[in-house]
Amino acid sequence: MHMHQKFGAALALVASLLAPAVWALDAKPADAPSALAQDALKKDAVCTKCHDASENAPVLSLYQTRHGVRGDARTPSCQSCHGASAEHLKGSATSKTRPAPDHVFKKGVYAASSDQDRTGQCLSCHQGGQRNLWDGAQHQSAGVACNDCHVVHRPKDKLQDKKTQAEVCYSCHKDQRADSKKTSHHPIAEGKVGCSDCHNPHGASGPKLLKKNTVTETCYQCHAEKRGPFLFEHQPVTEDCANCHTPHGSNIAPLLKSRAPFLCQECHDGTHASGTPAGPNAAGRQGGLASVNAATPPAALYPSKNLVGSSCMNCHRQVHGTNSPAGGYLQR
Repeated sequence: MHMHQKFGAALALVASLLAPAVWALDAKPADAPSALAQDALKKDAVCTKCHDASENAPVLSLYQTRHGVRGDARTPSCQSCHGASAEHLKGSATSKTRPAPDHVFKKGVYAASSDQDRTGQCLSCHQGGQRNLWDGAQHQSAGVACNDCHVVHRPKDKLQDKKTQAEVCYSCHKDQRADSKKTSHHPIAEGKVGCSDCHNPHGASGPKLLKKNTVTETCYQCHAEKRGPFLFEHQPVTEDCANCHTPHGSNIAPLLKSRAPFLCQECHDGTHASGTPAGPNAAGRQGGLASVNAATPPAALYPSKNLVGSSCMNCHRQVHGTNSPAGGYLQR
């Protein structure tokens, strides 16, 4: 009897757990989204009875985007973005011209609203995340609004696709467009890299709207082999990759600002940088560096760049750092 009592208690527990599920099966979950969709479409119909397929700008294609999913309670209606626009709907008794909607996003029949007004409408829903640092960032300070870059009514937003994203950015950043056409460049035109892989256009705590706090950290996202840690580090490398490289494009591979030895001599202005070769009257010095006891011919140890006539990297190959015990001079 004791076992039967336990079994009965277990059945009662299972029945109590399943009761909510059985109740849910009796409900009609499709009714709520259907009613929600119909209610949203009625709100839209106030606008779409005039703004239909005959508009010069696409309007009804909104329903091919996320903003047109009317079965989702979070999806905005026309009035959510453009405002109730009561005067626009009723017309004006004193003027033949119909008043503008509360919020105008594109200049056309009516002047566009201010960038703060347009951005405020978007941020009323799109808050947090990458947009936390929008206020005070470069784009916001320059008077750029969300819809200056993004499109809402079209099925495809070019900024959401790496293959077309850069063209939107290049409409303002024309110098970067020119750099991207140079022989050495990141594969932006090939669609493998987008501007947003490095930059956060909505705001950032680092320089140049970079996604990371420094240039070097941003580069390490892809170039992890340059991260180290190394036993011997090259200080300009750990400080800022842009000391030697120009990220948007260069005619000197790999994205270098200038060729070696000229690039290296911007910092290394001694030793091999001397234009005077060592000779019998060199007093044991070459390029400002003395040999041991002034006995070893310095021309053999520290030849002048004029004598060598080659790139620094012919010998100093490990410019990003090395773990070799003999790598103090970053040599191969």
